[in-house]
Amino acid sequence: MARRRLLLLLKPFDVLPTNQSENNFHFRNPKVLKYLDNRRLVHKEAINFCQSILRKKLVDWEAVYRFNLSQPIRGVDLVVTIGGDGTLLQASHFVDNSIPVLGVNSDPTQAKEVEEYSEEFDASRSTGFLCAATVKNFEQIIDDILESRVRPSEVSRMSVTLNSKQLSPYALNDVLIAHPCPATVSRFSFRTKKEEQSCSSLVHCRSSGLRVSTAAGSTAAMLSAGGFAMPILSKDLQYIVREPIAPGAYNSLMHGIVKPEELMDIAWYCKEGLIYIDGSHLVHSVQHGDIIELSSNAPTLKVFLPSHLIS
Repeated sequence: MARRRLLLLLKPFDVLPTNQSENNFHFRNPKVLKYLDNRRLVHKEAINFCQSILRKKLVDWEAVYRFNLSQPIRGVDLVVTIGGDGTLLQASHFVDNSIPVLGVNSDPTQAKEVEEYSEEFDASRSTGFLCAATVKNFEQIIDDILESRVRPSEVSRMSVTLNSKQLSPYALNDVLIAHPCPATVSRFSFRTKKEEQSCSSLVHCRSSGLRVSTAAGSTAAMLSAGGFAMPILSKDLQYIVREPIAPGAYNSLMHGIVKPEELMDIAWYCKEGLIYIDGSHLVHSVQHGDIIELSSNAPTLKVFLPSHLIS
Protein backbone atom coordinates (compact mmCIF):
# COMPACT_ATOMS: atom_id res chain seq x y z
CA MET A 1 0.00 0.00 0.00
CA ALA A 2 1.34 3.44 -0.93
CA ARG A 3 2.03 5.77 1.96
CA ARG A 4 -0.66 8.39 2.43
CA ARG A 5 0.14 12.03 3.08
CA LEU A 6 -1.78 13.77 5.83
CA LEU A 7 -1.95 17.31 7.14
CA LEU A 8 -2.87 17.80 10.80
CA LEU A 9 -4.46 21.18 11.38
CA LEU A 10 -4.35 22.06 15.06
CA LYS A 11 -6.32 24.45 17.21
CA PRO A 12 -3.82 26.52 19.25
CA PHE A 13 -3.73 26.22 23.02
CA ASP A 14 -5.90 28.81 24.73
CA VAL A 15 -4.01 31.22 26.96
CA LEU A 16 -5.14 31.26 30.56
CA PRO A 17 -6.43 34.65 31.71
CA THR A 18 -3.92 36.81 33.56
CA ASN A 19 -6.38 39.46 34.73
CA GLN A 20 -6.76 38.74 38.42
CA SER A 21 -8.79 41.87 39.18
CA GLU A 22 -10.78 41.51 42.37
CA ASN A 23 -13.76 42.89 40.45
CA ASN A 24 -13.67 39.95 38.04
CA PHE A 25 -15.42 37.05 39.73
CA HIS A 26 -14.59 34.45 37.11
CA PHE A 27 -10.86 35.07 37.19
CA ARG A 28 -10.87 34.83 40.98
CA ASN A 29 -12.91 31.63 41.02
CA PRO A 30 -10.52 28.67 41.41
CA LYS A 31 -13.08 26.36 39.80
CA VAL A 32 -13.05 28.45 36.62
CA LEU A 33 -9.26 28.47 36.46
CA LYS A 34 -9.15 24.72 37.09
CA TYR A 35 -11.73 24.20 34.32
CA LEU A 36 -9.79 26.35 31.84
CA ASP A 37 -6.50 24.66 32.68
CA ASN A 38 -8.12 21.25 32.26
CA ARG A 39 -9.42 22.24 28.82
CA ARG A 40 -5.87 23.11 27.74
CA LEU A 41 -4.58 19.81 29.11
CA VAL A 42 -7.29 17.70 27.46
CA HIS A 43 -6.68 19.40 24.09
CA LYS A 44 -2.90 18.90 24.39
CA GLU A 45 -3.34 15.25 25.29
CA ALA A 46 -5.67 14.74 22.33
CA ILE A 47 -3.05 16.15 19.93
CA ASN A 48 -0.35 13.93 21.41
CA PHE A 49 -2.62 10.89 21.29
CA CYS A 50 -3.57 11.38 17.63
CA GLN A 51 0.05 11.90 16.65
CA SER A 52 1.09 8.74 18.52
CA ILE A 53 -1.54 6.76 16.61
CA LEU A 54 -0.38 8.14 13.26
CA ARG A 55 3.23 7.18 14.01
CA LYS A 56 2.10 3.55 13.91
CA LYS A 57 0.40 3.88 10.52
CA LEU A 58 1.69 3.76 6.98
CA VAL A 59 1.37 7.55 6.58
CA ASP A 60 3.49 10.66 6.35
CA TRP A 61 2.09 13.65 8.18
CA GLU A 62 2.83 17.24 9.07
CA ALA A 63 1.24 19.25 11.88
CA VAL A 64 0.36 22.94 11.41
CA TYR A 65 -1.39 25.34 13.77
CA ARG A 66 -4.41 26.84 12.09
CA PHE A 67 -3.21 30.44 12.51
CA ASN A 68 -0.19 29.58 10.35
CA LEU A 69 -2.34 28.44 7.42
CA SER A 70 -2.28 31.02 4.64
CA GLN A 71 -2.09 29.10 1.35
CA PRO A 72 -4.39 26.54 -0.28
CA ILE A 73 -3.78 23.00 0.95
CA ARG A 74 -2.45 20.79 -1.81
CA GLY A 75 -0.50 17.56 -2.19
CA VAL A 76 -2.11 15.65 0.69
CA ASP A 77 -4.59 12.79 0.79
CA LEU A 78 -6.40 13.80 3.97
CA VAL A 79 -6.67 16.77 6.30
CA VAL A 80 -7.20 15.90 9.97
CA THR A 81 -8.36 18.81 12.11
CA ILE A 82 -7.82 18.55 15.87
CA GLY A 83 -9.89 21.01 17.83
CA GLY A 84 -13.58 21.55 17.12
CA ASP A 85 -15.91 22.87 14.46
CA GLY A 86 -13.94 26.13 14.23
CA THR A 87 -10.79 24.28 13.19
CA LEU A 88 -12.71 22.24 10.62
CA LEU A 89 -14.24 25.47 9.30
CA GLN A 90 -10.75 26.92 8.95
CA ALA A 91 -9.63 23.89 6.96
CA SER A 92 -12.65 24.16 4.66
CA HIS A 93 -11.47 27.60 3.53
CA PHE A 94 -8.22 26.16 2.18
CA VAL A 95 -9.28 22.92 0.47
CA ASP A 96 -11.06 22.23 -2.80
CA ASN A 97 -13.39 19.29 -3.33
CA SER A 98 -10.57 16.80 -3.97
CA ILE A 99 -9.15 16.54 -0.43
CA PRO A 100 -11.36 15.03 2.31
CA VAL A 101 -11.38 16.34 5.86
CA LEU A 102 -11.72 14.45 9.14
CA GLY A 103 -12.57 16.44 12.24
CA VAL A 104 -11.40 15.33 15.68
CA ASN A 105 -13.22 16.91 18.61
CA SER A 106 -10.32 17.25 21.05
CA ASP A 107 -12.32 18.56 24.00
CA PRO A 108 -15.93 17.32 24.02
CA THR A 109 -18.42 18.78 26.47
CA GLN A 110 -18.82 16.68 29.63
CA ALA A 111 -22.45 16.51 30.75
CA LYS A 112 -21.62 15.88 34.42
CA GLU A 113 -19.28 18.88 34.46
CA VAL A 114 -21.91 21.16 32.91
CA GLU A 115 -24.43 20.04 35.53
CA GLU A 116 -21.97 20.42 38.41
CA TYR A 117 -21.04 24.01 37.53
CA SER A 118 -24.41 25.12 36.10
CA GLU A 119 -25.11 27.61 38.88
CA GLU A 120 -21.64 29.16 38.71
CA PHE A 121 -20.63 29.36 35.03
CA ASP A 122 -21.16 27.76 31.62
CA ALA A 123 -18.89 24.71 31.53
CA SER A 124 -19.68 23.72 27.94
CA ARG A 125 -16.66 22.65 25.94
CA SER A 126 -16.45 21.89 22.21
CA THR A 127 -19.63 20.99 20.31
CA GLY A 128 -17.84 19.27 17.44
CA PHE A 129 -21.04 18.93 15.40
CA LEU A 130 -19.16 18.07 12.20
CA CYS A 131 -16.38 16.09 13.90
CA ALA A 132 -16.63 12.33 13.37
CA ALA A 133 -13.81 11.45 15.76
CA THR A 134 -12.66 11.85 19.35
CA VAL A 135 -9.70 10.19 21.02
CA LYS A 136 -11.99 7.26 21.80
CA ASN A 137 -12.57 6.26 18.18
CA PHE A 138 -9.78 8.06 16.31
CA GLU A 139 -7.70 4.96 15.55
CA GLN A 140 -10.69 2.99 14.30
CA ILE A 141 -11.81 5.79 12.00
CA ILE A 142 -8.28 6.37 10.65
CA ASP A 143 -7.98 2.64 9.93
CA ASP A 144 -11.36 2.67 8.17
CA ILE A 145 -10.26 5.63 6.03
CA LEU A 146 -6.87 4.17 5.17
CA GLU A 147 -8.46 0.82 4.27
CA SER A 148 -11.18 2.59 2.21
CA ARG A 149 -13.94 1.09 4.34
CA VAL A 150 -15.65 4.46 4.65
CA ARG A 151 -16.22 7.26 2.20
CA PRO A 152 -16.54 10.99 2.86
CA SER A 153 -19.85 12.78 2.44
CA GLU A 154 -20.16 15.79 0.16
CA VAL A 155 -21.41 18.76 2.14
CA SER A 156 -22.75 21.83 0.37
CA ARG A 157 -20.93 25.18 0.48
CA MET A 158 -22.14 28.64 -0.48
CA SER A 159 -20.86 30.92 -3.22
CA VAL A 160 -20.76 34.66 -2.48
CA THR A 161 -20.37 37.27 -5.23
CA LEU A 162 -20.17 41.03 -4.82
CA ASN A 163 -20.97 43.04 -7.96
CA SER A 164 -20.37 39.86 -10.01
CA LYS A 165 -16.95 39.26 -8.42
CA GLN A 166 -16.48 35.95 -6.62
CA LEU A 167 -15.50 36.44 -2.98
CA SER A 168 -13.20 34.04 -1.18
CA PRO A 169 -13.62 31.64 0.49
CA TYR A 170 -16.76 29.61 -0.06
CA ALA A 171 -18.90 29.54 3.08
CA LEU A 172 -19.36 26.21 4.82
CA ASN A 173 -21.67 27.49 7.58
CA ASP A 174 -23.28 30.83 6.86
CA VAL A 175 -23.10 34.40 5.64
CA LEU A 176 -24.27 37.43 7.60
CA ILE A 177 -24.81 40.78 5.88
CA ALA A 178 -25.31 43.71 8.25
CA HIS A 179 -24.41 47.28 9.11
CA PRO A 180 -21.09 47.53 11.02
CA CYS A 181 -22.95 49.02 13.98
CA PRO A 182 -25.42 46.48 15.43
CA ALA A 183 -27.66 49.31 16.67
CA THR A 184 -28.03 50.78 13.16
CA VAL A 185 -30.84 49.67 10.86
CA SER A 186 -29.75 47.70 7.79
CA ARG A 187 -31.65 48.55 4.58
CA PHE A 188 -31.65 46.11 1.70
CA SER A 189 -33.89 44.34 -0.82
CA PHE A 190 -33.74 40.72 -1.94
CA ARG A 191 -35.37 38.20 -4.24
CA THR A 192 -34.63 34.72 -5.52
CA LYS A 193 -33.80 34.17 -9.19
CA LYS A 194 -33.43 31.26 -11.58
CA GLU A 195 -31.64 31.66 -14.90
CA GLU A 196 -32.03 35.45 -14.71
CA GLN A 197 -35.78 35.10 -14.12
CA SER A 198 -37.24 36.19 -10.77
CA CYS A 199 -38.70 33.36 -8.67
CA SER A 200 -40.06 35.66 -5.98
CA SER A 201 -41.22 39.23 -5.60
CA LEU A 202 -38.74 41.86 -4.45
CA VAL A 203 -38.75 42.12 -0.67
CA HIS A 204 -37.70 45.44 0.90
CA CYS A 205 -36.25 45.18 4.38
CA ARG A 206 -35.34 47.31 7.33
CA SER A 207 -33.80 45.08 9.97
CA SER A 208 -30.59 44.23 11.82
CA GLY A 209 -29.29 42.24 8.86
CA LEU A 210 -29.69 39.10 6.78
CA ARG A 211 -28.33 35.64 7.60
CA VAL A 212 -28.11 32.83 5.02
CA SER A 213 -26.90 29.36 5.95
CA THR A 214 -26.02 26.06 4.35
CA ALA A 215 -27.33 22.79 5.75
CA ALA A 216 -24.16 22.44 7.82
CA GLY A 217 -24.70 25.88 9.32
CA SER A 218 -28.43 25.50 9.94
CA THR A 219 -27.88 24.08 13.43
CA ALA A 220 -25.67 26.98 14.52
CA ALA A 221 -26.60 30.69 14.51
CA MET A 222 -29.48 30.06 12.09
CA LEU A 223 -31.20 27.75 14.55
CA SER A 224 -30.61 30.20 17.41
CA ALA A 225 -32.17 32.99 15.32
CA GLY A 226 -35.41 31.05 14.80
CA GLY A 227 -34.54 28.93 11.78
CA PHE A 228 -34.70 25.14 11.54
CA ALA A 229 -32.17 22.36 11.25
CA MET A 230 -31.79 20.98 7.73
CA PRO A 231 -30.65 17.50 6.64
CA ILE A 232 -26.86 17.68 6.55
CA LEU A 233 -26.64 16.66 2.88
CA SER A 234 -29.28 19.12 1.67
CA LYS A 235 -28.21 21.46 -1.12
CA ASP A 236 -30.75 24.11 -0.10
CA LEU A 237 -29.82 27.41 1.53
CA GLN A 238 -31.92 28.86 4.33
CA TYR A 239 -32.31 32.58 4.95
CA ILE A 240 -33.73 34.65 7.77
CA VAL A 241 -34.05 38.42 8.12
CA ARG A 242 -32.88 39.39 11.60
CA GLU A 243 -35.31 41.46 13.66
CA PRO A 244 -37.36 42.78 10.73
CA ILE A 245 -39.24 46.04 11.03
CA ALA A 246 -42.38 45.03 9.14
CA PRO A 247 -46.12 44.36 9.53
CA GLY A 248 -47.05 40.91 10.82
CA ALA A 249 -48.32 39.50 7.51
CA TYR A 250 -45.10 40.60 5.82
CA ASN A 251 -42.99 38.55 8.21
CA SER A 252 -43.77 35.34 6.30
CA LEU A 253 -41.39 36.60 3.60
CA MET A 254 -38.55 37.07 6.08
CA HIS A 255 -37.64 33.39 6.38
CA GLY A 256 -37.35 30.91 3.57
CA ILE A 257 -35.38 28.55 1.34
CA VAL A 258 -33.21 29.08 -1.73
CA LYS A 259 -33.24 25.93 -3.89
CA PRO A 260 -30.05 24.59 -5.53
CA GLU A 261 -31.12 25.84 -8.98
CA GLU A 262 -31.80 29.34 -7.62
CA LEU A 263 -29.70 32.21 -6.31
CA MET A 264 -30.45 34.97 -3.85
CA ASP A 265 -30.03 38.47 -5.23
CA ILE A 266 -29.51 41.20 -2.60
CA ALA A 267 -29.27 44.97 -3.15
CA TRP A 268 -27.65 46.91 -0.29
CA TYR A 269 -29.03 50.38 0.50
CA CYS A 270 -26.95 51.61 3.44
CA LYS A 271 -23.90 53.84 3.17
CA GLU A 272 -21.80 51.00 4.54
CA GLY A 273 -22.13 47.35 5.42
CA LEU A 274 -20.20 44.14 6.00
CA ILE A 275 -20.38 40.59 4.68
CA TYR A 276 -19.26 38.08 7.31
CA ILE A 277 -18.32 34.65 5.95
CA ASP A 278 -18.36 31.83 8.51
CA GLY A 279 -18.02 34.12 11.50
CA SER A 280 -16.18 37.33 12.24
CA HIS A 281 -12.70 36.59 10.85
CA LEU A 282 -13.54 36.79 7.12
CA VAL A 283 -15.15 40.13 6.33
CA HIS A 284 -15.84 42.08 3.12
CA SER A 285 -17.13 45.66 2.93
CA VAL A 286 -20.20 46.71 0.96
CA GLN A 287 -21.65 50.12 0.20
CA HIS A 288 -24.84 51.67 -1.11
CA GLY A 289 -25.98 50.15 -4.40
CA ASP A 290 -23.83 47.03 -4.23
CA ILE A 291 -25.35 43.75 -5.44
CA ILE A 292 -24.62 40.52 -3.56
CA GLU A 293 -25.51 37.08 -4.92
CA LEU A 294 -25.61 33.92 -2.81
CA SER A 295 -26.07 30.39 -4.11
CA SER A 296 -25.13 26.77 -3.45
CA ASN A 297 -23.36 26.70 -6.81
CA ALA A 298 -20.01 26.04 -5.15
CA PRO A 299 -17.57 23.13 -4.80
CA THR A 300 -18.75 20.73 -2.11
CA LEU A 301 -16.58 19.82 0.86
CA LYS A 302 -15.66 16.17 1.28
CA VAL A 303 -15.87 15.46 4.99
CA PHE A 304 -16.12 12.32 7.11
CA LEU A 305 -19.24 13.01 9.16
CA PRO A 306 -20.47 11.52 12.43
CA SER A 307 -22.60 8.47 11.69
CA HIS A 308 -25.70 9.89 13.39
CA LEU A 309 -25.79 12.75 10.89
CA ILE A 310 -25.98 10.52 7.83
CA SER A 311 -27.83 7.46 9.16
